Amino acid sequence: MNSRGFYCLPCQLFRHGDRTPIVNFPTDLHKESEWPQGFGQLTKTGMQQLFELGQYMRKRYSSFLNSTYNRQEFYIQSTDYDRTIMSAQSYLSGLFPPTSSQIWNPDLLWQPIPVHIFHKTAEQRLNFPLPNCPRFDELQHETQTSKEFQSRIQPYMVRGKTNKQKSKKTQDLWNTYDTLHCEDIHNYTLPVWATKDVINKMEKLAELALLSLFGVYKTEEKSRLQGGVLVNIILNSIKQAANSSKPTKMEVYSAHDTTVGALQIALNIFNGKLPPYAACQFFELYQESNGQYSIEMHYRNDTSKDPYLLTLPGCTSSCPLEKFAELVSPVITENWSKECGKKDKMKGSVTVLYFPHKTWRQIFYQWL
Repeated sequence: MNSRGFYCLPCQLFRHGDRTPIVNFPTDLHKESEWPQGFGQLTKTGMQQLFELGQYMRKRYSSFLNSTYNRQEFYIQSTDYDRTIMSAQSYLSGLFPPTSSQIWNPDLLWQPIPVHIFHKTAEQRLNFPLPNCPRFDELQHETQTSKEFQSRIQPYMVRGKTNKQKSKKTQDLWNTYDTLHCEDIHNYTLPVWATKDVINKMEKLAELALLSLFGVYKTEEKSRLQGGVLVNIILNSIKQAANSSKPTKMEVYSAHDTTVGALQIALNIFNGKLPPYAACQFFELYQESNGQYSIEMHYRNDTSKDPYLLTLPGCTSSCPLEKFAELVSPVITENWSKECGKKDKMKGSVTVLYFPHKTWRQIFYQWL
């Protein structure tokens, strides 16, 4: 990569590794006590996934990244969740195993590296959807009644009456699919109704849920209020690196599937699939022979294949920095609070992440 004028890796964003379910549902066969450490926690499989991601990045950038950790050249941040913090630590174990003078215990080839945390109450960078944005809440309600959304959801609509007793419940389809997915991975017994066909359909609906959260309807405006915020942070990091004679070599974010989804939808590079555990979106900055800078985007979501080289619509896969900045400008806001608007008297306004609309409940309860 250095022969191409590789300059630095100004941003790398990954989803945490394999974890236990976030919640269960009333008819679930398994309780939280059956999971080591409880709900929402990183598993040993998840630790291994991020450790291997760190090893992959160590190999990919072996001719660029120092073999020893240097705090002035590397920075990592995480959301304030156990699973993302532990994922960051696992990743660092693979990326920076101590060597030579950094070995402090010959029986333990590991070294502590600081993971900087964004507290939940102040998080405005990695934990999407960003809260306290009334206009975004409005867009969620508008999305579910839009022609664009209705055309996508129609194939899954229930014909006939929905069980009234069950429809009163407020189960979250996405979380329920996720719970079944976790149980299936770890060989837990699934409900009799959770056939392969049902789970496949639920996966498609979960994919639509993520897409409709940040896209489908008025995607550009949604992105200005959500993923575009992270696009702007990454773009500023890239510009800062390009203008520095000694830039930070790597900046890494440990976050969630919604973080990856929000970013990719804002950049119009989303493949429509839920980002798997340890999925990694990264940006590489190159300096061309004419002195100009270009950006490449890569997405690693399959350990058996090389990362996918992505192309920003309207540009080439190796996109000139100025062109990149121009193309992403429509999803960047100068005043996020103003565009979000002041809170009005909307009653019961919640984001679509929790699927309050009866359409989602109708679809979901046909399988319970």
